[in-house]
Amino acid sequence: MADKVFENNQVSIVGEIISDFTFSHEVYGEGFYMVEVAVSRLSNYDDYIPLMISERLVDTSTSCIGQKVYVTGQFRSYNRHEESKNRLVLSVFVREIEFVEGDEEDLKSNQIFLDGYICKEPIYRKTPLGREIADLLIAVNRSYGKSDYIPCICWGRNARFASGFEVGGHVQIWGRIQSREYVKKLSEEEIEKRTAYEVSVSKIDFLD
Repeated sequence: MADKVFENNQVSIVGEIISDFTFSHEVYGEGFYMVEVAVSRLSNYDDYIPLMISERLVDTSTSCIGQKVYVTGQFRSYNRHEESKNRLVLSVFVREIEFVEGDEEDLKSNQIFLDGYICKEPIYRKTPLGREIADLLIAVNRSYGKSDYIPCICWGRNARFASGFEVGGHVQIWGRIQSREYVKKLSEEEIEKRTAYEVSVSKIDFLD
């Protein structure tokens, strides 16, 4: 990506489209749509990742379910107001899309690079089996003074390393986007299944 604005937030994904296009919003007459892709992990588990895509990149009036795509773009966030508080909503903003045939062995199926800043105290913990985990929230600058807020999860040595980071620290992160289902309690009688998205960190650097 030649443009400096996009170098601090780069995503590439190969996945299978599993939903129809649904209208999201319009900017200066250009319609943007949401569509979901299933991305395979090495463990034979699929991550389900939402894409936001312009009608100028693909024909959103026809179904593409079952087709395999290679997309590049950025992992973006926005706050949606619901139940009297804001909820962070994440999706991959697609810049380029290509329909691919079969297994493209030379294409990594799920990669992300982020260059941003720690905006919340890291949360370090251990699982009952003793596995070390650290949760980070990274602010990644976007053009026009905006920022994307990306939850990241570190494991093992990376978790230990990240647990000492301070708010405002400059970091670079390499990893993959993953989806995770959880249950949200809405009231005493009502629960709702939701999906959270985060970056599973494979490598992290702290920049002075």
